[in-house]
Amino acid sequence: MARLFGTDGVRGIANKELTAALAYDLGVAGGFVLGENIRGKRPVVVIGKDTRLSGDMLEDALSAGLLAMGCDVVRIGVIPTPGIAYLTQDMGASAGVVISASHNTFEYNGIKFFNSEGFKLADELEDEIEEIVISGRDVNSHITGALVGRVIEKTDDALHRYSDFLAATVKHDISDMKIVVDCANGAAYRTAKRVFKHLNANIIAIGDKPDGLNINEESGSTHPENLQKRVIKEGADLGLAFDGDADRLIACDEKGELVDGDKLMFICAKQMKAEGLLENNLLTATSMSNLGLAEALANNGIELQRADVGDRYVLEMMKKTGSVLGGEQSGHIIFLRENTTGDGIFAALRLIEAIKLSGAKASELSSEVKIYPQVLKGAAVKNENKYNYDKDEKICAAIDKVVADMDGKGRVLIRPSGTEPLVRVMLEGSNEKELNKLADGLVKLIESRLR
Repeated sequence: MARLFGTDGVRGIANKELTAALAYDLGVAGGFVLGENIRGKRPVVVIGKDTRLSGDMLEDALSAGLLAMGCDVVRIGVIPTPGIAYLTQDMGASAGVVISASHNTFEYNGIKFFNSEGFKLADELEDEIEEIVISGRDVNSHITGALVGRVIEKTDDALHRYSDFLAATVKHDISDMKIVVDCANGAAYRTAKRVFKHLNANIIAIGDKPDGLNINEESGSTHPENLQKRVIKEGADLGLAFDGDADRLIACDEKGELVDGDKLMFICAKQMKAEGLLENNLLTATSMSNLGLAEALANNGIELQRADVGDRYVLEMMKKTGSVLGGEQSGHIIFLRENTTGDGIFAALRLIEAIKLSGAKASELSSEVKIYPQVLKGAAVKNENKYNYDKDEKICAAIDKVVADMDGKGRVLIRPSGTEPLVRVMLEGSNEKELNKLADGLVKLIESRLR
C-alpha cells in the first residue's frame, strides 16, 4: 500500500481514495497515538473543515473513529486551517484536525493533524498512525461503556475567538483603505469578512458564496485573475486572495499586478526589520523562491536561508535557526511569534500594516523585488526511479554544464516530486527563451535515462 501521509496530511479524491472508512481508521489511529501522552484524562480533539461537499461525510467518519477511541470531539465547522491550529492551543485541546484539500478542486479532500501546541505532527507520529491503519492493529476494542467519547458543538464561539485574535493584532486604523477580498469560496468566507468588518475596513468581498462545489473555482490564490480585474474596476488600494483553507495569501497591488509569496515575505521582512522584530535579520524561504527575493533582501541587510520545498521544512529550519519569519512562493507564510502554521488572513493584516506604516503604495513596496523568469517542467519517469537522477552520470554532467553556461547569473534546481512520478526541473535566469531550451534538454535526457 502506498504511503498515506504526504507533505501535508492524507489527501485524495473523496469517497474513492479518501473514503469514510479510511477517515474512521485515521480517527481511531490518531486518537490512540495522540492520546498516548495524556493517560489519566480524556483526550479532547478539535475538528474544523473547509466548504467542500465531502467535508460532512469525512467529519462524521473521522469523529466516529475518535469517539470510538475515547476522545471527546469539539466540532468547529467551517474555519481556516490556521484557526484550528490556534484554537487547539487556546482551548487546551489534546490535538486538532482539519478536513481540507487546500488549493485543490472540490472533488479532493484531505485530513491533517495538529498536536496540542498547534504544530503539524512530526513524521514519526504520522508514521505510527499510518502503521496502525495499514496493519489493522486493534487499539480500541477495550473502549466501551463510559469510556466512549462525546461530541461538543462550538461553531460560532470558536470562530469568534479566532477572528477576534486576528483583529486584535492590528494596531493602526485601516478604515481608509479600499480592499477587494477573494475568499475562494472556501474556509475564509466568514472569518475574513468578520475580521475586516471589526476593523472598519472598506472591503469588497468576492468568492464568498460557497456551495460545496465551487471552492477554488476560478477564484482564490491559484486563480487571482478575477481579483486583479476587480481591484482595477473598484479603484481599490489592494487585493487579497486566500486559498481553500486560507493558510495561503496571494495579493495584487492597486494596479492589479500580482504580489506573490516572495514579494509578500520581502515586504513583511523589511517592515519587521524596521521595527526591530526580525530576529537575526533572517528570512527563511525555500529552494523555489526567486533569485530576485535574495537580491532584494541583501540590498536591505537581510539574510535569506533556503529550506526544502514544503512548509513543514520551512518551519523545521526556522526552529533550528531562530528565524521568526518564513514561507513559500505560493503564499504560505509563517510568523512564528504568533502562529504555528501559515495563516493567510494574518499575513494579509501584516501586509496592510506595512503599507500603512511605510506611507507607500503596494506597487511601490512590491517593485523592490525584481522577479527573474522561472521555467518549471516535469520529466515523466518511473516512480521508483525519481530519486535516482543525481546518481546518473550523464544527467549529472548535463546539469553541471547548464550551471556552467549560466555563469552565476541564474539557478538550476532539480528535485523529485513528492506526489507524482516526476522529476521537476526548474531553471531561473534573465532569458526565458534560453531557459526553456535548456530545461527541455534536461527533461528529455532525464526521461530517456529514468523511464
